[in-house]
Amino acid sequence: METVPNPNPSSMWCAAIFDVDGVLLASPHEQAWREALDGIADPARFTTALYQAEVAGKPREAGALAGLRALGIPDAERLAPGYAIAKQKRLEALIQRGAVPPYPDGLRFADRLLELGWKLAAASSSKNANAMMQLVSLPSGTALLDAFAANVCGQDVKHGKPAPDLLLLAAGLLGIAPARSIVIEDAPSGIVAARTAGMAALGVARYDDAALLHAAGADCVVTSLDEVAIDELRHGRLRRR
Repeated sequence: METVPNPNPSSMWCAAIFDVDGVLLASPHEQAWREALDGIADPARFTTALYQAEVAGKPREAGALAGLRALGIPDAERLAPGYAIAKQKRLEALIQRGAVPPYPDGLRFADRLLELGWKLAAASSSKNANAMMQLVSLPSGTALLDAFAANVCGQDVKHGKPAPDLLLLAAGLLGIAPARSIVIEDAPSGIVAARTAGMAALGVARYDDAALLHAAGADCVVTSLDEVAIDELRHGRLRRR
């Protein structure tokens, strides 16, 4: 059984930084990227595996270029800006249509951490995360947006994920040292960012991509956040039940 003790017991974990898309909400980013390919390449080639490995968690422009390059599209650099714009328009339409269901296990996990007295932060590269969170509440009744003591979703930083800038900004706003923070991510780029920031990394493999998250350096990987042993966190141990 996977168990990760806090390497510095005198600096106990007390904060969690969530990537909203894919961890708390089943956001339609992947669908928007796929549909926006129409006219550039066959959308069916944009698989979930490609999205998770090359695009997920990255800023929009970087994701567009990475996706086109992964597909082997000629002149990807020229096409990427237009692809990014088309993806954003498609995403906004999907959000307006209400195509953003929450992940119940993610909401339960956030509620349990609040019960432990942890501080929570939202740190998504997406500038659309707040719009997607507006109508979602935790099981306790707390509005999802109100659960976060810091929210840096879509905020411009010098370097997006896999650089650590966004996560370090979130920890700074919480007033918590990076070593006392656990990052909850579903994308390899976010796991790399967490490790570079000196934070523990909990990977959520919702797409049969546990191997990718382990390879990126995740301390612990689960398929559902219900698998995390909450009581062990009180004692500075990150493990599956």
